[in-house]
Amino acid sequence: MKTLLVSACLLGEKCKYNGGDNALPEKTLAALRERYRLIPVCPETAGGLPIPREPAERRGERVMSQSGRDVTAQYRKGAAYALRLARENACDTALFKERSPSCGSGEIYDGSFTHTVVSGDGVAAETIKAAGMIVCGESEIHSLLRETEA
Repeated sequence: MKTLLVSACLLGEKCKYNGGDNALPEKTLAALRERYRLIPVCPETAGGLPIPREPAERRGERVMSQSGRDVTAQYRKGAAYALRLARENACDTALFKERSPSCGSGEIYDGSFTHTVVSGDGVAAETIKAAGMIVCGESEIHSLLRETEA
């Protein structure tokens, strides 16, 4: 069975910035569990940020909270932890929360806190990709489930 690194919020862990989660439907979670050993990670809390915490968005190489606090160091620390966890568990793929300043892959919010989406990766997604691993967002789950059926 392959191992899949997964954003903890997608698994129902209440680690989202506002104390909530982004839980996938139970049917989807069951299908993933049938095909993968799931390794949960929240790079933001792993980097030392609390729950709840102020919203943050990526601005270029920096990650800034809504009030202007630079939280880049915490995001980088969490990304390093996520990479280490992926390697320790022989993950070659991650399923990450889309548009997150940490986990977003391909699209993230632009740092203006206006829900404007731009091309780019979150800090953890960028780190995982740079290590040669695949990062999928939750809208791409179908490809993960189809891959294991072959």
